[in-house]
Amino acid sequence: MSLKRITLLLFVLCTFPTAQAGLFDKTSRTKSIDELYEDCTKNAERGYYTKALETCNRVRNVYRDSPLSTLAELTIADIYYKRGDYEQARIAYEDFSRLHPRHEKMHYVSYRIGLTIYKRSPGAAGRDQTSTKQAVNAWTGFETRYPESEYVPEVKKYLTKARDRLARKELYIARFYAQRGAWGATQKRLEGLLKRYSNTPTAPIAMMELASAYHRWGMVQRATGIRDLLNEQFPDSKQVNQLEKVLSNPAGEKPEEPAFVRPYRVPGGMAGMAGS
Repeated sequence: MSLKRITLLLFVLCTFPTAQAGLFDKTSRTKSIDELYEDCTKNAERGYYTKALETCNRVRNVYRDSPLSTLAELTIADIYYKRGDYEQARIAYEDFSRLHPRHEKMHYVSYRIGLTIYKRSPGAAGRDQTSTKQAVNAWTGFETRYPESEYVPEVKKYLTKARDRLARKELYIARFYAQRGAWGATQKRLEGLLKRYSNTPTAPIAMMELASAYHRWGMVQRATGIRDLLNEQFPDSKQVNQLEKVLSNPAGEKPEEPAFVRPYRVPGGMAGMAGS
């Protein structure tokens, strides 16, 4: 045997055990489902959302019979929420709700579903508030369904904000009509606002404006009735003094009602009110 062949043989014999050991070490380092899920949550906490999603999707898809697979589904929804992808988060939470309706985390999922919708709703009163209404619907009855939930205070807080946003939308529309002399429509909007959102921060403003409108229309008894309610329900609001000044003036007569004007028939629609 030539010296070259002997050298090659010795090299193979020396390196083969090392290669075997390396392969064994790599196999022994294969992570368990617990380790994978821990990696997912840690990456999510650190803001490495792409890595977190990759790992959690692996846990969910490969280990479907494990309870951690279910938790991975919920963590995936949380990751979407954390990175601001509220629509994808909503879909993920709703999928979880559909697949695991009796899961112990359902109170958290219900809370988050409403939150993903609320986060996408506009804050400006003149904008479309459909998302705000959907958030209110998602949270309505939450305290009854989950009275022991730690998220009850949060849901109450957001419900108050959402309902007041809807109240401000109604006030915005009422003022739109008032500026165009559509007094009947103005009155109906304000009355509807107070019927649905009487416990919101916008309520005393609406009460003052409705009482002022009644006074302008010569409906003195209705105006004083609203004033008494305002004093009773919101005694510390600045609208109390504002309304007293209005009612100290002589009552007017019901103004002539012009042709009914709808916002979407006015050039520029509701958007035209933004600078009013």
